[in-house]
Amino acid sequence: MFLDLIRRRNPNLLRDAVTLHRTGAIPPNTSVIDLDAVSRNAGAFADESARYRLKPFAMTKQIGRNPDVSAAVAAQGITHAVGVDLEGAIAARAGGFSIGHLGHLVQIPRHSAPMASALEPLFWTVFSMDKAREAGTAAAAAGRTQDILLRVSAPGDRFYRGQEGGFDADSVVAVADAIDAIDGLRFAGVTSFAATLFDAAAGVARSTPNLATLTRAKERLIAAGRENVELNAPGTTSVSVLATLAAAGATQVEPGHGLTGTTPLHAVRDLVEEPAIVYISEVSHLWGPDAYVFGGGLYVDPVLGSSNTRAVVVGDGTDPVEVSPRTVEMPADNAIDYYATVRVDAGPVASGDSVVFGFRPQVFVTRGHTAAVSGIGTGSPRVHGIWSADGSAPITIDEALAARRA
Repeated sequence: MFLDLIRRRNPNLLRDAVTLHRTGAIPPNTSVIDLDAVSRNAGAFADESARYRLKPFAMTKQIGRNPDVSAAVAAQGITHAVGVDLEGAIAARAGGFSIGHLGHLVQIPRHSAPMASALEPLFWTVFSMDKAREAGTAAAAAGRTQDILLRVSAPGDRFYRGQEGGFDADSVVAVADAIDAIDGLRFAGVTSFAATLFDAAAGVARSTPNLATLTRAKERLIAAGRENVELNAPGTTSVSVLATLAAAGATQVEPGHGLTGTTPLHAVRDLVEEPAIVYISEVSHLWGPDAYVFGGGLYVDPVLGSSNTRAVVVGDGTDPVEVSPRTVEMPADNAIDYYATVRVDAGPVASGDSVVFGFRPQVFVTRGHTAAVSGIGTGSPRVHGIWSADGSAPITIDEALAARRA
């Protein structure tokens, strides 16, 4: 999806990723992240957010909650993260972020509310009064007052199947009063997802009905006498949409793919953010007409619909930017992604060759690794670490053996 864009706008990322793989510094099944490009992207986003008085919360699930990238983003002024689920919030905190928002998209399980409260999130989203009471009990027990966001909806709003839930937007004033009546809670504002979505036919990012619902809900709350109402507006978030979100009353934005230049809009238009991530693997073996490529992280975010996946296959001494991409047969959706395959008759290929993809990633749902690399294009790239898909350090063989002996 982003391979041609990366070849054009960040070719040295391709080159250095291949070099590091071929020297053994980076294993196959790894998303390689250009740390300097992410820093520039985060800086541009932080500056534009400040211009519109927006609070940016980083979404790091797409990059496997990589702590080296988290530190770089925080250094640019985006100091708080959003946890799409409790595990994501814990990983973000371990990676150096404070927690700006949790409970959205995934609600906090009942018995995990005390753990969530211990993270001291700035904002906590609830979809129901049951979840609000659980949050209140946990916050009160910890001696805290927790700011609450309500997920709201109205007829015509759009939700991905399996992500529905929330309060009727027409009742938002009454629900806000009910939240304030719960010990440990304070109503703060409203949220929904997605506020912006990519229109593939037009090649633009458009505001959704959900954003209009949020704006109307905020207006009702202000008319009822409430002040400083927060409006959290995630979805397809890049510098290019901040003015529109601010005009709609947004106060909080959540860049994720914007930090790596991989929103759907980046695939069709050059934006401020640079493409900053590739997935690298390796040819395992040849069998019949196919070369088998190691998988584990072969998840392509389906937001742009089905399309052919392509990759460049690179041997020793070959410039990956000069190599024509090949079509890759991906594993079936109902199969484990042990391998993808590339046709041998499409060009020379050998066991051990590097294979580079330009995915729109969601590393946290895979068995993949991440590696942040600084100094891309300088001749001295530095790998800051290899991390598992959940942001933890992979266990070494020595650690595994020691644990078994213990």
